[in-house]
Amino acid sequence: MDHEARGGAGRRRMDRDRLAAFSDGVLAIIITVMVLELKTPSGPELAALSASLPTLAGYVLSFLYVAIYWNNHHHLFQLVERVNGTILWANIHLLFWLSLIPFATGWLGEYPRASGPAALYGFVLLMPAIAWKIAQAAIIHAQGPDSPLATVLGRDIKGKISPPLYLAGLVLAFVSPWIADGLYALVALLWCVPDRRIEALFDGR
Repeated sequence: MDHEARGGAGRRRMDRDRLAAFSDGVLAIIITVMVLELKTPSGPELAALSASLPTLAGYVLSFLYVAIYWNNHHHLFQLVERVNGTILWANIHLLFWLSLIPFATGWLGEYPRASGPAALYGFVLLMPAIAWKIAQAAIIHAQGPDSPLATVLGRDIKGKISPPLYLAGLVLAFVSPWIADGLYALVALLWCVPDRRIEALFDGR
């Protein structure tokens, strides 16, 4: 009986580890695609480099977002005891929206003063945030309302205010793309502040 229980727990860990490994690979490819889309300046002068700054700035912001999602994804699945079909599809849904970041980044970098690219970039940031909430809900549904993840999340202030800020940026992009970009950068900075809730839970254990 103990052997069967240990075997079941091992399979759950393997399923979780396989999901995490696949997600890591997708995120690594996303970053690689963004890097490959960076173009070198048209000349050796610093003036030529200045023309590439909007594209470089967009890359830095998008890289930061992908890094934030990777970091939080790593922590999130430390609390997943078992993986079911709903969680798998919720994770695929999240990765789909994240995979569009290079496309939106490239368009924004090419037309930094245009409203359309800034609005699309906000939409592409909004959808992974929604997908992230769906993934969390799928995990909590599978583990129950008293699960470690539900306990750790609590009010989840950053998770609640981020989608409205993305939506505000999307709308304000048609007023000023620079305001929209500022809001997107603000949300990224909010998520850069270390969140020790999951680490504290494991330390407590």
